[in-house]
Amino acid sequence: MTRKPLPKKSSPGRDAKTSPAQKVVTKKPTAKKPRDRIKALNPSDVEEVFRRFHDIEPEPKGELEHVNAYTLLVAVVLSAQATDAGVNKATRALFKRVDNPKKMVALGEEKLRDYIKTIGLFRTKAKNVIALSEALLRDHKGEVPDDRDALQKLPGVGRKTANVVLNMAFGHPTMAVDTHVFRVSNRLPLALGKTPEAVEAGLEKIIPAQYGLHAHHWLILHGRYLCKARKPECWRCPIADLCRFEPKLQPNG
Repeated sequence: MTRKPLPKKSSPGRDAKTSPAQKVVTKKPTAKKPRDRIKALNPSDVEEVFRRFHDIEPEPKGELEHVNAYTLLVAVVLSAQATDAGVNKATRALFKRVDNPKKMVALGEEKLRDYIKTIGLFRTKAKNVIALSEALLRDHKGEVPDDRDALQKLPGVGRKTANVVLNMAFGHPTMAVDTHVFRVSNRLPLALGKTPEAVEAGLEKIIPAQYGLHAHHWLILHGRYLCKARKPECWRCPIADLCRFEPKLQPNG
């Protein structure tokens, strides 16, 4: 018996039909359009920003309550990741009893925690405050040093804290870059930077000398009360005409 030859199978690559779902369409990647680089304000506009800030409040004050350089240092250490109002509420009673490192060491870590327990990270902060107080007694005769490097060697003291103390306690034109200063500087923009250190360096280069002492307070207060992170109040901003931030928000915007 002669068998009939089997029909040849269709080759998928030649005459077999492929369903739309089986087809693979390769698209060429679309080249991203280059973003226009934001340019910082020119020197004359920078000077005008701080001239207006000066006219509104010639001598702005920090909002952390303190009685001397030591209590200022303690308050700034406690203010990390906390509000000034929250720190003030906790330290009013503390600073009536403790106003120097010797008294703080005598108070002890456990009792200090009771005073500051409403502040975030209070356990770690209490430990740092006792340790920095001991370091001041041991290495600086109980006095807060007028030196950035010496300050930064103290437990719990970073560059921003050191800059605040140098500015407020000793009158140095330092630039303490917190979240408010960082946002305002990049938003206007005054000095562009991806890190607080970069913004600090940029601001120090452009801020006119006559405004250097109070510059960081003006920027902090501006960011805290007007140029807010989520809903900046552009409609009542005294420097809105100089600012390049878009969109400019309206009262109900």
